[in-house]
Amino acid sequence: MTDAVGNITLYEEPALPARGSRAWQRFRRHRLAMGSALFLGLLLFTLLATLPWTSTRYDAQTLELNRHPPTLAHPAGFDTLGRDLLVRCLFGGVISFSVGLGAAGLSVTVGVLWGAIAALAGGRIDNAMMRLVDILYGLPYILLVILMKVAFEQPLTYLIGDRQIASIVILFIAIGSVSWLTMARVIRGQVLSLRETAFVEAARAAGAGSGTILVRHLLPNLVGPIVVYATLTVPQAILQESFLSFLGIGVAPPVPTWGSLAAEGVAAINTVTSFWWILFFPSLFLGVTLLALNFVGDGLRDAFDPRTAN
Repeated sequence: MTDAVGNITLYEEPALPARGSRAWQRFRRHRLAMGSALFLGLLLFTLLATLPWTSTRYDAQTLELNRHPPTLAHPAGFDTLGRDLLVRCLFGGVISFSVGLGAAGLSVTVGVLWGAIAALAGGRIDNAMMRLVDILYGLPYILLVILMKVAFEQPLTYLIGDRQIASIVILFIAIGSVSWLTMARVIRGQVLSLRETAFVEAARAAGAGSGTILVRHLLPNLVGPIVVYATLTVPQAILQESFLSFLGIGVAPPVPTWGSLAAEGVAAINTVTSFWWILFFPSLFLGVTLLALNFVGDGLRDAFDPRTAN
């Protein structure tokens, strides 16, 4: 755009704080999402507040109380090795959330950069980058995660010096490394539509490079899709971690996660004597948390949707 004397001026897209304020007002009206957000905040506060205690007691055994049912003093009972199940669920929640948040962060970062670079580069570079995405889409993610775990867990254990920490790190790296494909496609489509808009053309005419256009003009307009996708990726990553731990290829024992605790609970269910609490409480924590995260994601999607009424 040009003014009366021919100077180039940039088209000003709506300010990010204003968009954020409108989105927050719409999100607050979504009662289910707000309730879920409050629940998740309370859950995270509880997990972190009890971490100094649970981190030292999650593997403490009282063998005479093995498979002891829930009581007022121990609301979740004890597992097959006499360990307090509530303590293990609280500490396992920290591990599950850590893997989920780490994997989601890696997935969003890689997906945003890959999709944006492909769209801005265009031509053969765009085709090559997106064909790689198509190839990775055709491979089973569990196979990729297992291959990464087998290939890198031992070297990482040697570097860190702790097998348990190494297994956690390699797990969220492996999950995040195969979860960015959808994000890359979404961001590429958004950037392809935005790069033809007036404010991007004005920035390009003013001499701004691709990096400046991406950071100053495109990313602020991609906050909505990024936030929504990140919120929905966290439960997906937690579920994938739980599934891998359920299969025995997740976090190294005795460190618990909700998935590994559920696997132990399944083994405790039999036709003779059913120790139901060993399966029920980890599954309850996992199910309610995933449900709340998905409700928050739905609320954010509606809040950032420009078609939603103010």
